[in-house]
Amino acid sequence: MDALTVFALGLFAVTYVVMFTFQRFRPHAAVISACIFVIVGSLNVFPGFRYTLGDALGEIDWNVLMMITGTMGTVFLFIRSKMPQLLSDVIVSHVHSVRWLVTALSLFAGLISAFVDNVATVLMVAPVALAVCHKLKISPVPFIICISVSSNLQGAATLVGDTTSILLGKAAQLDFMDFFFVENRPGMFWVTELGAAASALIILWMFRHDTQRIDLKDRTIVEDKVPALLLCLTVLCLILASFIPYAANAEPGQLTKPDTTNGMICLFFFAVGAIRQCIRDGNAEVLLDSLKEIDYYTITLLAGLFVVIGGIDKAGLIDQIGYLLAGLSGDGSRASVFLIYSIIVWVSVLLSAFIDNIPYTATMLPVVAVITECLSEAGGVALSPNLLYFGLLVGATLGGNLTPIGASANIAGIGILRRDGYEVRPAEFMRFGVPFTLAAVTTGYLLVWFLWA
Repeated sequence: MDALTVFALGLFAVTYVVMFTFQRFRPHAAVISACIFVIVGSLNVFPGFRYTLGDALGEIDWNVLMMITGTMGTVFLFIRSKMPQLLSDVIVSHVHSVRWLVTALSLFAGLISAFVDNVATVLMVAPVALAVCHKLKISPVPFIICISVSSNLQGAATLVGDTTSILLGKAAQLDFMDFFFVENRPGMFWVTELGAAASALIILWMFRHDTQRIDLKDRTIVEDKVPALLLCLTVLCLILASFIPYAANAEPGQLTKPDTTNGMICLFFFAVGAIRQCIRDGNAEVLLDSLKEIDYYTITLLAGLFVVIGGIDKAGLIDQIGYLLAGLSGDGSRASVFLIYSIIVWVSVLLSAFIDNIPYTATMLPVVAVITECLSEAGGVALSPNLLYFGLLVGATLGGNLTPIGASANIAGIGILRRDGYEVRPAEFMRFGVPFTLAAVTTGYLLVWFLWA
């Protein structure tokens, strides 16, 4: 192990230990670590490791940050209109116990997340859960955690649900409908939904003692429905935009969209809502209040993490992991195929619990193609690449639910709780995240093997 690898691995490990141990200083740890990577990379301390400020800024997913900012602003207007309280009243009127309520909200969030970014889903559904919990005078922590992990789970259900799905679609040449059926077999949508069903049973079991009845008869009156309309338009536009490819994924001559399209959509509808409200009120107070409600803690943390992950990627750590797996391809027998498939799924689960799954997935996709080719040649039988592709997606997407910093949706959910006065410790998050993840991953792991081996 050379000096660069030791440095990158050590700094990465220290960063995450600090973030796990000192929750209040997570953004500080991420930003300081990011700065160290940039300083070391700019000064050419290690031969071959060049990581300048420009490189670091390029690693930040501005589309995600813009989307979070815009959605948070629109969600503030949405909450201010009392629409979440009305939705909570409607849900509560059809669900008569806490255990069924948290399950229903989790499944509802998952359904939305299959078509809308996971973070945006959490920002939309969490206010409903908060409103319910405030009325019932119970802790919203379990509700928000379950909503977050459910959102992260179902992002793998469709081509447009998550960035990792988009990357997979390009690598495996899958279109939107291929996620439902491909090569005359069920696709990732059904794998994910079965995982969601298994995780819903886990939620019901974990809340088996929360059988207290819910009886809220009064319904909130909403006088301004425009913020709800703006939120719906945001969702609709995000779905429509998802069918237009980015330039990197498009065919020659095909219509493409800017990399920050989703972020611009979210900011646009927030701006429309804020300006409209300022005109109605005759002052800019609502704009100032909405800007105060934006979670800069979460945005700073994500920005720092993007730069840190870019640093370890530049240092070659992710590549080393990928090529290590490629060296375990085996002789092409059914046993060797099962071994490498299992390694890809479960190593992806473990790694995605601590690192962003987007650069990991992008790195592993070409490695998976090489592994599939090697196994096919060794065994003398053409192996469908979808076996390892779907296994990778199951592990890389769902593994983020193991820890509170393994997925952007989890970070956003914890940020919402923090702003509501609740500090979520890693152990408390993992009490829900670990069984949820194990149930969903195990179900997907077995189903993908059964369908595609």
